[in-house]
Amino acid sequence: MKQNHKYEKLFWSIALPGFGQILNGKFLKGMLFIGLEFLINVQSNFNKVILLSFHGDIKTAIQQTNYGWLMFYPCLYFFAMWDAYKDAGGGGKPFSFMPFAFSAYSVTIGLIYSPDLRIMGILLGPIWLPILSLIPGVVTGLLLKKIIKLKSRQSNS
Repeated sequence: MKQNHKYEKLFWSIALPGFGQILNGKFLKGMLFIGLEFLINVQSNFNKVILLSFHGDIKTAIQQTNYGWLMFYPCLYFFAMWDAYKDAGGGGKPFSFMPFAFSAYSVTIGLIYSPDLRIMGILLGPIWLPILSLIPGVVTGLLLKKIIKLKSRQSNS
């Protein structure tokens, strides 16, 4: 039963950074994350960019994106997820933060290249390329976690 609580907090934090912290009883931290999320969302035009991207208007989405603000979003988002999960009792194993951290890095890199990078001739833009960049971030984080654990076992024996 307690195992499910950490996933509940994680999934609420995925819905909106700060919700997991509020469920964990960390109201000030939760409100800070929610406030930062709204600030970054508004300043970067994120909701408008999401809407344009879902309608396939990628060039307008790129033009509407304030990259200076949106660059903050992946780190805030994944850190809030990690923090809610950890505070709920998850993440007790060594290096369990790695998939979260590398997801933030890879999504940020996807965002950086999103105005120009085409995959098979298709410009994915500031929503779809970062989402696709999540996959290598999670995989890299999990692989590095395993490698570091193996190396630390080898050096301890």
